[in-house]
Amino acid sequence: MKKILAISLALCMVFALCAVSASADGKTIYVLGPTPDHGWTAQAGAYAQAKCDEITAEGTYKAVYIPASSGEEQVDQINTIIANGDAAVVVMMALDDSAQAGQEALYAEEIPFISFDRIIEATEAYAALNYSGNNWQCGAGIAYWLQKNGMQPGDTAVVLYGDNGTVCSRRQEGFEQFLRGEIKYSDLNNGEFETTQVWEQADIDNIFNGYTVVCNWSADGAYGYIEQKFDEIVAAAKANTGKLFIYSMDDEMTFGVLNYLQAGASAETLADAEALEIYISAIGGMQELYNVMAGTDEKSDLAAKYFDDMMSVSFNPKMMQSAIQFGVDYVNGNWDFETGSGSYEPVFIVDRTNAAEVEGFQGH
Repeated sequence: MKKILAISLALCMVFALCAVSASADGKTIYVLGPTPDHGWTAQAGAYAQAKCDEITAEGTYKAVYIPASSGEEQVDQINTIIANGDAAVVVMMALDDSAQAGQEALYAEEIPFISFDRIIEATEAYAALNYSGNNWQCGAGIAYWLQKNGMQPGDTAVVLYGDNGTVCSRRQEGFEQFLRGEIKYSDLNNGEFETTQVWEQADIDNIFNGYTVVCNWSADGAYGYIEQKFDEIVAAAKANTGKLFIYSMDDEMTFGVLNYLQAGASAETLADAEALEIYISAIGGMQELYNVMAGTDEKSDLAAKYFDDMMSVSFNPKMMQSAIQFGVDYVNGNWDFETGSGSYEPVFIVDRTNAAEVEGFQGH
């Protein structure tokens, strides 16, 4: 019996050593992300490829960027990575929640992964690190800015979501938490700010249960919704307080609103819109939108005519290179994070006062 037990323990130790060796001996850093097409994702993909090229050129590790257009495609890519047997770590920007199965497979095979940007809550605890810009603070910053510009309970509001994932849900959570007085907005450059009026949840719900739409991070998606609803929205704001607040969660979608004002709105509605107080947000870092705010873009006059003010919370896609560097740090053993923990980059507001001084990315 003792002999059988000793053999069993020896076999367990061998299997354990093999498992550790399989994950530690890998020399390839795999990076999964978007197919570069347009906007934020295109620039994130370009930054990722450049970082992978840099790591490979250094010679210690091979870094491979694998683009995809869906989470399901990423699952297939992960199955190939597992079959290759050479992964040191996988850095993954999940494109949608269907990528969950891929992250579960990595965890089952004891291949460490770092989640970037879109965090899938079901697998969040499995990640070596969950890293992104601070989406809660993006939402808090927009709530602060809209409130500073006069937004009060009962005002007419529009919410333009990118999708139904954690990026936008956390941006909504931060917005709500700020207005409820639960968190402050911490601007990287200008310090902390707290709500000047604590809102009731029912008043907050009125914002998110009203004129809301998922735009799939697309200017065209925002354009299509505004095309359908703008006459109604403007009429509602005119009959209400004469103010309209647009919570757009992405630069591209803010451009969609601008594009409609330029090409699609009726003269009568435009006249009513010009008479309103309209404030619109964005999130990203697109240079073209910074140029609009700075007064140097062809749409600058249009924006100044219809928007009393506009802003964008800086959320630079270059963070993807930082995510990949975390992967390098992990395989080098330079690691202080516990599995499942998060790291979130601070944000700051860009508006007409500083747009000319902030460098964005070309992407529209």
